[in-house]
Amino acid sequence: MLRQYLPGPARRRLETVVADRLEEEPVIVLEGPRSVGKSTLLARVAASRGVEVIDLDDPSVQAAVRGNLNGFLATPPPVCIDEYQKVPELLDAIKARLNRSSRPGSIVLTGSTRYQALPLAAQSLTGRMHVITVRPLSQGEISGQRETFLEALVRDAEQAVAAASKGPRSRTSREEYIERAVAGGMPMPLARTSDAARMRWFDDYVRLVLERDVLELSRVRQREQLPRLLARLAGQTAQVLNITRAAESIGMESSTAEHYVSLLEAVFLVSRLPAWGTTLRARATAKAKLHVTDSGLAARLLRLTPARLAKLEPTALTELGHLLETFVVSELLKQASWLDHPVAHGHWRTHDGDEVDVVFERDDGSVLAFEVKTGDRVPGDALAGLRKLRAALGERFLAGIALYTGERSYTLEDRLHVMPIDRLWS
Repeated sequence: MLRQYLPGPARRRLETVVADRLEEEPVIVLEGPRSVGKSTLLARVAASRGVEVIDLDDPSVQAAVRGNLNGFLATPPPVCIDEYQKVPELLDAIKARLNRSSRPGSIVLTGSTRYQALPLAAQSLTGRMHVITVRPLSQGEISGQRETFLEALVRDAEQAVAAASKGPRSRTSREEYIERAVAGGMPMPLARTSDAARMRWFDDYVRLVLERDVLELSRVRQREQLPRLLARLAGQTAQVLNITRAAESIGMESSTAEHYVSLLEAVFLVSRLPAWGTTLRARATAKAKLHVTDSGLAARLLRLTPARLAKLEPTALTELGHLLETFVVSELLKQASWLDHPVAHGHWRTHDGDEVDVVFERDDGSVLAFEVKTGDRVPGDALAGLRKLRAALGERFLAGIALYTGERSYTLEDRLHVMPIDRLWS
């Protein structure tokens, strides 16, 4: 029996971010996976401003909006529109309105399709809107705790590391880390109280997104192959993306698979973590890593259960390593989305086999680097990638942190530290 993680609505850190951006930006787009909580977030934003939400998932509302675009946009600001991609001609009307007035806080849109994936004719607001990605709930949002881990490191890494080392020992067991990773952060399955109900939700979710959202974006000739391709891609989560291998395993041409992967990215089922630091070393790879958007979704696509992942055998340990990396990278990216100042992110990997799971770069060029380890101990030779990156960056290297399933936070050597994974949210 899966314990109930989310008995009621969670408060989003992005709610404050959106309120702040409304003071500066004329148009804000909240984009992210279907059922991630965008509509709930938009409803809270609308309620705080005393306005209604225009829901374009309702066919009757779609028809009404198409018949009176300017009328709906003339309502008191902010005009809040849910699933705007259902009526893409809205964007032309919004552009015309902005030509007359670009007052901050005019319009808030949500969409379950990446803006860049819409047809060119629908991208009339490129460069005139602020896009915020709404990711699955963070562990702190689920438990009602305010997370400041990445924020503190970006602000002052030395001070943040010192504070972490003085904190209490972690009480999170390996089994709980597995349970959290398998549960993920999608609100609706988190509210379900049994494994069977959660798995049904994920199965229905994938079917809906593939059969509805993907096909609305593009004509797919081999639609029956989409679930199989998605499953093969899930098997590459937290690994360098190899589209050719995935395509060959299901008898699909690589060019077709490349197009389909882009569609799966467009509806937020998977994402690419770009290569970072390719100019640092001649042998650094430029290939992106793949991550399934939510670790709970990845676990279901791969048919991974807590019982299976708890086994101390090679296959289970490898699967856990990839799933836990996707889980941790996702948690870090969620925290990055709340920062006042954006940070560049990516993974670093050389052809010699050295790698760092995720890297964040501040505007001044300073870098934080993270490795994810599934063991309760971190031997010194497990940090070879962080050492190589430290050597390549010199003083730009603020800190390298190995996040593991053990209890203590400690400094291993100059700017290389080991911390329990739950420091992210506790």
